Amino acid sequence: MTDDLVARIRRFNRAVTRETGALDNSFLDRGRPLGAARVLNAIGRGMGDLGRLRAYLGIDSGLLSRLLRGLEREGLVETLADPGDARRRIARLTAQGEAEFAAYEDLSNARAAALLTRHPRPEALVAAMDLVACALGQEQIETAQEDPRCAVALACLASYYAELAGRLPGGFEVGRSRDPEAADMSAPRGSFRVAYADGLPVGCVGLKRREADWAEVKRLWVAPAARGLGLARRLMAEIEADAGALGVRLLRLDTNSALGEATEFYRRSGWREIARFNDDPYPDLFFEKALCD
Repeated sequence: MTDDLVARIRRFNRAVTRETGALDNSFLDRGRPLGAARVLNAIGRGMGDLGRLRAYLGIDSGLLSRLLRGLEREGLVETLADPGDARRRIARLTAQGEAEFAAYEDLSNARAAALLTRHPRPEALVAAMDLVACALGQEQIETAQEDPRCAVALACLASYYAELAGRLPGGFEVGRSRDPEAADMSAPRGSFRVAYADGLPVGCVGLKRREADWAEVKRLWVAPAARGLGLARRLMAEIEADAGALGVRLLRLDTNSALGEATEFYRRSGWREIARFNDDPYPDLFFEKALCD
């Protein structure tokens, strides 16, 4: 690590501290510091479980307790036993807390929009922020099974198709591919997983059962900002586990040789090259992998 790289990281940290108002006694002029505002925000976004809240914010239980007590005194938050498990404690916003959460959201959105307006290359700016956010939050990336027809899944697939259109020699039109019906990537015939970095999708993969004894892995995609973090390997491991749970013992997939990193990833992950098994016009490489019992 060179001194120049360290200096640039520290410059970035100072800029973020200044831009976010981390040193202000009244974050966004709402009367409380950033720490309390972050707790309020996390609860408002559904992270009421105290264990999850503590892990998400990266703070110890003592500090979280102090911040919660302050928000409770303001009448913004209440802490109570989880109805499903009395051993667990959850926090939720009061009606006044909901209003304060909404006020913070409006102010934060306006501040972000102003920054984008000031910058001559907003897309490049956001791409750089995505890269940093994924790097800093890589340990907290979560995955979930989703309906492949939901808005998040469709957004991931649209990004995947757009990348193929830019990288394949003849472009890509989803209507010409042998695109699986969305229902075929849903239980009990299949599965569809989405990876999330702090609530925003950064990857996906699908499973489509083709015959009684095998299924096809489809649409493995990781957002550029999240690449190199082991997310593709994680998504593939989870979709293989989903296949095993469905009783599938053989998986197949196809790809195009223009996607060299994907081809190498499959080979390193125990997939073996086989003859063509479909009539899709886009792939020119075909693989299969036997699942262990």
